[in-house]
Amino acid sequence: MLAAERHRRICAALRDKRVVRTEEFARMLGVSAETVRRDLVVLERRGSLVRVHGGATSTAGGFGEEASFAERSTTDREAKVAIGRAAAELVRPGQTVIIDVGTTAVEVARALPQNHRGIVATCSLLAAAELAGRPGVEVLVSGGRLRAGDLACSGAHATGFFADLNADVAFLGSGGVDATAGLTDFHLDEVAGRRVMIANTVRSYVLADARKLGRVAPHRVCGLDEIDGLITDETPPPTLRAAIEDAGGAVVVAG
Repeated sequence: MLAAERHRRICAALRDKRVVRTEEFARMLGVSAETVRRDLVVLERRGSLVRVHGGATSTAGGFGEEASFAERSTTDREAKVAIGRAAAELVRPGQTVIIDVGTTAVEVARALPQNHRGIVATCSLLAAAELAGRPGVEVLVSGGRLRAGDLACSGAHATGFFADLNADVAFLGSGGVDATAGLTDFHLDEVAGRRVMIANTVRSYVLADARKLGRVAPHRVCGLDEIDGLITDETPPPTLRAAIEDAGGAVVVAG
């Protein structure tokens, strides 16, 4: 098979599936993994794809800039509300809960019962504002550098805040969740804080609507073996679901 034909088929495969492993390309094309790797290098230089550990992802489905807060706030709203409710159902009275940043994370705060009692720690001013009037909720805010739109706090202050906190459950925002790349995000400043949240929490769940499943954002947060589960609105692709469950995690499909 000529290189041009291989390149065409590689790009076609990435239109059907957001992330494809090198071994899958090799079987599909009937060539060695080394040949595939050389092809991926060429195609990445042309801007046709982005290489990730163990394979490649489409430039349209993974790397790039995150959509604006205004756009994300109105996209898939019903899915985010459903995810927020499913997450809130996992919270028990008296627990210390971490709510991360993101439009879906805010829905977790909104979904907590009005009579909920406990501590909620967050780096999201939007989530904090949702809970500020609850008499039974003690709201702790991390502080740090503020990112517009999401009103997300990050940096050394936020990381130190979560390093000194022991929580029962954390609900994590995400840029993408992929079987190979794991949990990834668009904002480098927020990666360190999210890693500390995971390390200091008994159970941590990733919040991700269907658009984020199989997507790879620029910055890696952790592997799937470091989280306890995924809360989403649609059944994940088989490879992603298997990867989470093989790592000992749970998949919660809202609805």
